[in-house]
Amino acid sequence: MMGGLVLLGAAVNVLGTSTYVWQTLHGKTKPNRMTFLMWSAAPFIGAIAAFADGVLWPAVTILAAALCPFSIFLASFVNPNAYWRLGAWDYICGALSLFGVILWFITDEPVLALLFALLSDALATAPTMVKAWRYPETESALSYLGSSFSGLMGIIAAAAWTFSEVAFPLYLFLTMGLIGIAAIRRGRVL
Repeated sequence: MMGGLVLLGAAVNVLGTSTYVWQTLHGKTKPNRMTFLMWSAAPFIGAIAAFADGVLWPAVTILAAALCPFSIFLASFVNPNAYWRLGAWDYICGALSLFGVILWFITDEPVLALLFALLSDALATAPTMVKAWRYPETESALSYLGSSFSGLMGIIAAAAWTFSEVAFPLYLFLTMGLIGIAAIRRGRVL
């Protein structure tokens, strides 16, 4: 049952991501490359840390949260008009996010690594969160809501409700849901 919920969440996330990739390739969405690159790095680290701490199904949610934004990051290079121009705020958040990744590398404690991965991801999320609220027409809610749903399925699938099991899925549910809501504000779901 737990595996089925996680796989359902991952499938919904992949569906939303596929839509976002298509829109990026056609210049309809403008992903922030720094955010999507760091959204890939931090969850990859979070998934490795969760697997190292013995977590299975919720870690699959985290792994999907790494692969999906990485595909959007790659798609942003195909259409030169399909990316958000980076400013000082983006670079500051990116540098701090990278610092969180470096902190993970100097520790061998899975829970601490997961905490640093969350910090890194949150700092990478900040520029896109601001962009989605200020310019919702540059985003597509479906991708974010799919990721939020995937996080929710990871929470429901948690067996022991430990920090390693629920922290990243809960974070995804909340942050991706907020960005999805921001994109919907002007009536844009797809």
